Amino acid sequence: MNAGPQRSGAGHRLPGGLRHEDGPVWQRIRRHAVPAWMIEDATARRLAGDWRAACAAAAVDVRFDLSAVAARHGAAVAEAAEDDLLHLAPDLVRWHLPRLLGGRTTLAPNVRVLLARYGTGAGAPVLSATTGPMADGPQRLRLHCAPLHPADAHRSPHHVAPSYRHENWIAARPLWDARQAAGLRDRLTGGADRLPFFHPDGTPLDPAALPAADPGPHDPAARAEWTALLHARGDAPGAYAAAGLDRDTTLSETGVQGGRTDPHSVLAADGVDLTRLEREVRRLADAGEGGRFTVPTGWYGLLVLRPDGARGLRVSGERRQWNADASGPRLPAFAYERLPDLELVRTGRITPRELHPLVAASLFPGAGPAAGPPGPAAPRPVRVRCRTAWHEVHSRGGTLDLLHHSAEEQRRESAMRAFGGAVTGCFAVQHAWTAPDGVRLPRALREERRELFLRVQHGDTPGVAALLDAGTDPRVRDGRGCTLLHLLPQLDHTALLPRLLDAGLSPEVRDGLGRTPLVTAVTNGGSADLVRALVAAGCRIDATDEADLSLAQIIRRFRRTDLGFLRSRVEEEFPGIGADWFDDWIEEQEEYAETDDDEDAGPDAGADEDGSA
Repeated sequence: MNAGPQRSGAGHRLPGGLRHEDGPVWQRIRRHAVPAWMIEDATARRLAGDWRAACAAAAVDVRFDLSAVAARHGAAVAEAAEDDLLHLAPDLVRWHLPRLLGGRTTLAPNVRVLLARYGTGAGAPVLSATTGPMADGPQRLRLHCAPLHPADAHRSPHHVAPSYRHENWIAARPLWDARQAAGLRDRLTGGADRLPFFHPDGTPLDPAALPAADPGPHDPAARAEWTALLHARGDAPGAYAAAGLDRDTTLSETGVQGGRTDPHSVLAADGVDLTRLEREVRRLADAGEGGRFTVPTGWYGLLVLRPDGARGLRVSGERRQWNADASGPRLPAFAYERLPDLELVRTGRITPRELHPLVAASLFPGAGPAAGPPGPAAPRPVRVRCRTAWHEVHSRGGTLDLLHHSAEEQRRESAMRAFGGAVTGCFAVQHAWTAPDGVRLPRALREERRELFLRVQHGDTPGVAALLDAGTDPRVRDGRGCTLLHLLPQLDHTALLPRLLDAGLSPEVRDGLGRTPLVTAVTNGGSADLVRALVAAGCRIDATDEADLSLAQIIRRFRRTDLGFLRSRVEEEFPGIGADWFDDWIEEQEEYAETDDDEDAGPDAGADEDGSA
C-alpha cells in the first residue's frame, strides 16, 4: 500500500522554492536591497504623477525621451508608453528583479526585463529595464523604450558590449504596474481562496494539515500542495499528472555538440514549481510572446514547454544547446519558481509586515498594512575576549570605543603597534576594524560591519548616514580592505564624500589590493561627477591598479567615454605610465568589436536606446 508522500515541514524546501543556502541570502536581500525610504519616496512621486522623479528615487536612470519616441514611432505609441510610465512602480520592479545569489545579494548582471511591448514585429518599441554589468557594482537600473537589438543575445565572445538575458514580464504586470499589483495573489493561486501552504489569514499551514491523498480538482490550493508533495518525494510522473502536464519522455537527439541526455532525469528536476507552468505559458502565448518556452535545469538540462491544444502543456526534457534560444525563449523565473516572499514568510525568516507594501497587501491582506523593510539598528556593545577577561567594545562617537581601557592604555598599545609589537584582545579588534589586512573580527562585529556594507552595496545612502550618525567609525573597512571612500560609486557621493574627508579619511587611502578611491571609482562604474570630485579632493591621477594599469588604460578597457577628460589628462601629464602589454591587447579587442558592430549594423547601429547618437 502506498504510504503517500512524505510530509514537508515549514523548514523544508519545496520544489521551485529556495535552496537551503539561499534562505539567509534572500532574507538579507529583503532587508537591504529595497529600503523603506526608497519605497516611500518612489510611491509619493508616482502618486503625484511624476514618473521621472519616481524612477530617480528608486535609482533608475531614464535613457529615453518621450518626444523622441513619438517622433520615431508615432504619437499613439508615446501616449501608451506614458500611460504605463505614470503607473510604473520602479521600486516594485527592483523588489522582484532576479538576484545573483550564491552568497551575494546583488542584482543578476546584464538582465533586461521586458515590461511592455507597443506593437508587433521586430521594430516595435519595448519598455524595459536593464541591470548593470558588474556583480558587485552600482545597483542602478536603466529604463529604455526602444526596439530590442536583433543580436542582443548573440554577441561573439570577443564583443566588448554586453549581451542581455531577457526576463519577459510583458504578461506579468502585477510585478511592475501599480494598477495590477493587487492581482499577484490570483496569479499564484489560480483563483483559490488561499495561498498554497498557507491558511486564508496568511499563517503557514502545519504539516499535519497538508493533504495525505489527492484532494481532487475542486480545491486548487490543496491540489497545488499535493503536486508539490509528490514532486518533493521524487514522484515526478505523479507530480506532472497532478499538475495536468503532459510529460514527454521521448529521447531527443539535439543538444550540446549533438549529445543526448536522459529526459527522465531532466523532467525530475526539483527546481521548478509545476503548478503554475501551464497558466503562465498560456498568458505569454496569448500575448504574442512565443509559441513554446524553455526552463534551464541543472548544468545541462532544459525543459521545453509547448502549449498542446485548447488546454494542457507538453513538457519534454532535453540537453541544453549552445544557442540558448534555439528551443524557444526562456520562461521568466517568476513563472516557474516559487515567489521568495512566500518562502521567507512560510519558513519564518520575515513577517508579512516587512514586505513591500504592494506585495504584502496582495498576498497577506489580513496581516495589516506593511511598513516595509526595517531600517538600520544602532550599534550595540559587543563582548570581546581580552586576555583572561571579557570586555566590551562599542561603535560610538565615530570610533570603535574600548570601554574597559583608559586613554593612556590605548596610546601605549598604539605606540607598541607602530614599532611592530603584537597587540591582542580589544586592541587587536580595534586595529582590525580599520586595517586593510582582513584580520578576522568577532562574529557580532562582523554582523555589524556587514549591516553597514550591505547598505552601501545597495545604495542606501540614508541608511549609511544613519549608522554614521549613530557612531559607526567612518574608517571601518570591509572584508576586502575597502573603505567607504572606495565604495562611493554605490552611494550618493555629494552627501558622503565631504563627511568622510572631514572625518580624516585620506583621498589616497589604499584598499586590500592597493587601489585608491579614484582607481575603484573608474573601475567600478563611478559617475563622472564622482571622479571629478575625487580629483578635486586630492586623489592623484598617476595611480595604477593591481595589474599596473593606469587610469587612462582602465578608462579605455571599460570604454568609459564619459571619462575622456581624465584619460586626456593622464596621457598628457604622465605619458608611458601603466602596463606595456595592455595597449596591444586592447587594440586587438577593439578590432573584434568593430568587426562585430559591422556584422550587427542595422537601422539602429551606433545609436542609443532612444535613437539618439
